[in-house]
Amino acid sequence: MRKLTLGFAVIAVTVLAGPAQAADLSVGGYCPVAQNARLLSIQSNASLTDEVIRLMDEAVAVADSPQWINSGRPAFVWASEAKVACGKAYGYLQSEYRDGDYLNKCECFHARMVRYMY
Repeated sequence: MRKLTLGFAVIAVTVLAGPAQAADLSVGGYCPVAQNARLLSIQSNASLTDEVIRLMDEAVAVADSPQWINSGRPAFVWASEAKVACGKAYGYLQSEYRDGDYLNKCECFHARMVRYMY
């Protein structure tokens, strides 16, 4: 009976809380630290690729660093997210495709990483 009551409580809280909101990477949303995404404004694919690689390399360095792995700050988490997002953006760039979502995530997660480092 206790499980049944707990189940109804979870459902009631979920219904009363309203609809869940998706993470929004737009300005003022989930990623206010990456306002006016700079990556999307880079015209040259070669320059864009170089910048994505730079952000990815920095994220990999932080994600592999014992200093940040063992830190109480979430820099490691955002570095891990940035290296994946930048890696995917880089992969798309290899086929001459600019994936706006992954470019935004790359820049956003990198900015969050840096924010928590200092």
